[in-house]
Amino acid sequence: MYARRLRHAAAGLGETIRARVPAARRTPPLAVLIEGAARVGYGARGFVYLSAGALTLLAALDRIGDAVGTGGTAGWLAEQPFGRVWLVLLGLGLWAFVGWRLLQAVFDADHAGTDAKGWATRAGQAASGLFYGLLAAGVFEYLDEVGDATGRAADQAESIAENQQKAAMILDLPFGGLLLIGVGLVVLGVGIGNIVRAFCDDFDDALACPEAVRRPASVVARIGYGARGFAYLPLGVFVVLAGLHTRSGQVTSTAAALETLEAQPGGSWILGLTAAGLMAFGAFAFIEARWRRIRPPRDLSVG
Repeated sequence: MYARRLRHAAAGLGETIRARVPAARRTPPLAVLIEGAARVGYGARGFVYLSAGALTLLAALDRIGDAVGTGGTAGWLAEQPFGRVWLVLLGLGLWAFVGWRLLQAVFDADHAGTDAKGWATRAGQAASGLFYGLLAAGVFEYLDEVGDATGRAADQAESIAENQQKAAMILDLPFGGLLLIGVGLVVLGVGIGNIVRAFCDDFDDALACPEAVRRPASVVARIGYGARGFAYLPLGVFVVLAGLHTRSGQVTSTAAALETLEAQPGGSWILGLTAAGLMAFGAFAFIEARWRRIRPPRDLSVG
C-alpha cells in the first residue's frame, strides 16, 4: 500500500515538473531514463567483476602480488591515466545500479510479487543495493588517492582493519560471539544462494536477446554465479570462526580470504578458476546491460 502511494506521489511530481518547467518537457520520458540508468548500472557492475576477476587471475599466475576483491577494482583504476575521470564514471554507474535495485526492491519493478518467494527476491535485491551503495561510496573515496602507487596495498590493509574493527564492536555487544557467527552464516548464505542460483535459475527469462546469444549467455551466467558464490565462502568461514573463538583478528576481507585459499595445495588452480568465473559474472552483467528486460514500475512510467 505504502509503495503504491509512493509510486503515485513520484509520478505526480514528475508530471508537475514536466508541466511547469519548459526544459523538463524536452527530456525523455521517465521510463526511458530509468531503463538507461539501469543499463548503465549493469555495465558498471560488469566492469567491477570483470576487472576483479582479471586482477585475481593475474595474481594466481604470479603476475601481480595479491588477489583483489570487488573493492580492489577502484584501487587499480585509481592508478591508471585519467584515474579520477574513470572513478567518477564508475561511481556514478554504481549509484545508477543502486537506484535500479531500489526500484526492484521497493516498487517491484521485476514483478516478483508479494508471496514468500517474491519477498525473498526483493529482500535480496535490497541487500544487493546496500552492498553496491557501499561499493559506490568506496569508489569516490579513491579520488584522493589517484596516482598513488601504493593505493591497492594500503586499501587491502585498511579494508581488513575496518572489518576487524566492526567485528570487535559486535563482539563487545551482549551475545556478541553469537551475533558474529550469525553475520558469518549470512555471508555463507549469500555464497550458497549464488551457487544455488547457478544451478536452478532460468536466466533466459530475463533476457530479450537473439536465440544465438541466449544459450551461451545462460552458460556464462551459471559459471559466473557459481564462482561468485564460491568466492564468498572463505570469508564466511573466517567470520564464523571469529565468532566461535571471539577473536575479531580472524575476520578478514574477501581478497585476503582468497589469498589464504591460494596458499593451500592446488590453491593457485582454484583461485584461477574462481577468477575466470568472476570474469564470467562480469561478462553476464554486460549481457544484461544490453539485453535484460528492464520494466520500470508502471506508475513511474507516466509521461
